[in-house]
Amino acid sequence: MTTFSFLDDYSEGAHPDILSALTASNLEQQRPYGDDDYCADATARVKARLGDRFQGAIHYVASGTLANIVSIAACLRPHEAVIAATSGHIVTREAGAIEATGHKLIVVPPVDGKLTPQSIETALDSNAHFPHMAKPRLIYLSNATETGTVYTLAELRAISTLARQRGLLLFVDGARLGAALASDQNDATLADIASLADIFWIGGTKAGALIGEAIVVCHPELAVDFAFHLKQRGAMLAKGRLLGIQFQALFGDKDLFFQNARHANAMAARLAAGIVANGHALASETATNLVFAILPDTVIEAMKRDFDFYVWERTDASRSLVRLVTSWATDVRQVDAFVARLAELRGQARATG
Repeated sequence: MTTFSFLDDYSEGAHPDILSALTASNLEQQRPYGDDDYCADATARVKARLGDRFQGAIHYVASGTLANIVSIAACLRPHEAVIAATSGHIVTREAGAIEATGHKLIVVPPVDGKLTPQSIETALDSNAHFPHMAKPRLIYLSNATETGTVYTLAELRAISTLARQRGLLLFVDGARLGAALASDQNDATLADIASLADIFWIGGTKAGALIGEAIVVCHPELAVDFAFHLKQRGAMLAKGRLLGIQFQALFGDKDLFFQNARHANAMAARLAAGIVANGHALASETATNLVFAILPDTVIEAMKRDFDFYVWERTDASRSLVRLVTSWATDVRQVDAFVARLAELRGQARATG
């Protein structure tokens, strides 16, 4: 039986404060469909982080896939397309959900997991034979990226500037936005994101919520009638209060959203350091709560007896890339047990080598 899991950052339930808030409010009667006191207060708390110039809207949905589907479909006409990195979540991990809405994905190679103005320009130039090609209209990026890297404020500004110059919309997938903003390599704020993106979402599920993401519609024209897109896509919960209560807690006095993200990042940094200390290489620097390490297949087989994690891809005849994810609930003992087992295996290899 697996002792510890590093598969993802949502294997645990929810932060105890969130469960307590849900329980405490359980028998209160509230208006349905997000028109409740908890959603209103959560929205006020989130807006306080978005800057004085924010004039958009905030809506709550149950999952990241819903957030992506609703947001992208609301932005595009039938002939318009999305520019995304080949590693983007909507490209590799959502079973064609965006294509199922009728929109083409135009994919470009990432640089350290990220889009660049140059790659976006290339996509625009390569998809300009109108009306015979789908028209690029929306730039999709995730922060943190699928490889755990973080966009700097300068990088976000450059992409936002390009988008506005070329008449494009900028959409940020924020499944791990907490981890990105809590990263030592980050210099952007939620207010910066709101000023640069046309629409983005704040991931609650991977930040300690039971379920829930907050879609932030920054562009005033997109905000109009956005609720209709939620309803038509099945994203408007009758008991919308359940999402509002959780974001109220995440952005409450304890600042759980950032507190949880900082903890997850710290556990990942500790894990990465232990992997390197035991003679193994990282595929990339650990900036958030994702650790990508290259391990011998024999080590992976042995580690799998006590720990659960994804083997991402083979790197050569005897080694593979693995992905290890820490969460708001990862205990330091879990990390240290993983590192100690690596050290034990290293000692055994030396003794038999």
